[in-house]
Amino acid sequence: MNSSDVNFSLLQSQPNVPPEFFWPENDLTPSEGDLNLPIIDMSGFLNGDEAETLHAAKAVREACMTHGTFLVTNHGFKSGLAEKALDISSLFFELPKDEKLKVYRNPGNISGYTAGHSQRFSSNLPWNETLTLAFKKGPPQVVEDFLTSKLGKHHQEIGQVFQEFCEAMNRLNLELMELVGISMGLKDRTYFRRFFEDGNAIFRCNYYPPCKQPEKALGVGPHNDPTAITVLLQDDVVGLEVFANGKWQTVRPRPGALVVNVGDTFMALSNGKYKSCFHRAVVNIEKVRRSLVYFSCPREDKLIIPPLELVEGGEASRKYPDFTWHQLQRFTQSGYRVDNTTLEKFSSWIASDSSIN
Repeated sequence: MNSSDVNFSLLQSQPNVPPEFFWPENDLTPSEGDLNLPIIDMSGFLNGDEAETLHAAKAVREACMTHGTFLVTNHGFKSGLAEKALDISSLFFELPKDEKLKVYRNPGNISGYTAGHSQRFSSNLPWNETLTLAFKKGPPQVVEDFLTSKLGKHHQEIGQVFQEFCEAMNRLNLELMELVGISMGLKDRTYFRRFFEDGNAIFRCNYYPPCKQPEKALGVGPHNDPTAITVLLQDDVVGLEVFANGKWQTVRPRPGALVVNVGDTFMALSNGKYKSCFHRAVVNIEKVRRSLVYFSCPREDKLIIPPLELVEGGEASRKYPDFTWHQLQRFTQSGYRVDNTTLEKFSSWIASDSSIN
């Protein structure tokens, strides 16, 4: 089975979910209530209010040292852009299958459409469709150009809206990097902003169809993002869950708020002080769920080395080896399935001969 074979419209008409989409029982443990995340109002920071900035930074620090996730509001997006981007994602995923396959994600590529990630795996398949797009601040307008080249000019609006959304996410990501630097007490509060200014990003649209056996399937299995900082826009359907306080807990959608997760790359960059967020997406029997996700990445050849201020005991207190995003990405795309031990396994792998270019 590959992505061109998976048709969720047909699967939903069947009485049972195919066994390829079943997950182990320990990955399906039900959520135990809601996770009350701190809500960071970005307006004070964006307007240069130092007292509000320090208040926000303190809340960010507490969240990142505990479970690695928080919410942001008043983030500076143009009015209506988030809603428009969600609507455009629905427009894409509701296209006929042959239209979506014009953007098929070929093995080894970042950008493209997949259904169930079945081009990479044969079991524990996620109950979702995805459109993944590589982004870098232009010109050129890489997202718009890619989608228009694949879908044609009659679907040009899809590329235009996603391009605008990625540019807004990129601006917010750099602001968040500065706020995170302040939260860590760095003397140079712009250190992380500057570190990621020449970086790249991965933009992903997730579409989770209704599932007749949600107790056996998952939209996305339990994992930590291998990237740096993830910014997530949810629609109004519940589905995101975070492992915190020794149990799975639900992150309910909040109007106007974006979810921010720490990923493995930033955990390494913080020398382990900030925790990579362990999370998953569940599905339901009645409603489609959509999310738009922006994964920030450093420039591919830039060494991931924590600032000296975060290495209190010298090199001996370093928790992770030097590495580049190119190496970590290659590791996660080589058939390894990301989970909550990715960084440890990658650290062992990079020390072996198998990491030699």
